[in-house]
Amino acid sequence: MAEFNWRSSDSFYNRAQETELAGFAWECLRRNPGFQREHRSASPADLTVSAEFRDRWGLAFRS
Repeated sequence: MAEFNWRSSDSFYNRAQETELAGFAWECLRRNPGFQREHRSASPADLTVSAEFRDRWGLAFRS
């Protein structure tokens, strides 16, 4: 895994400032090790998850 300096003024932070809130939240969530672990164990092949899972992680999907 690449190491990064959170104090750096790298272009990542410039992109992050331009990202919509939902996109930024998703980037944080998808990198969360707890979420990754639980999603792997909770998500069947059809990619659906329970309402409990969605509530615990604050997920809301638009159709």
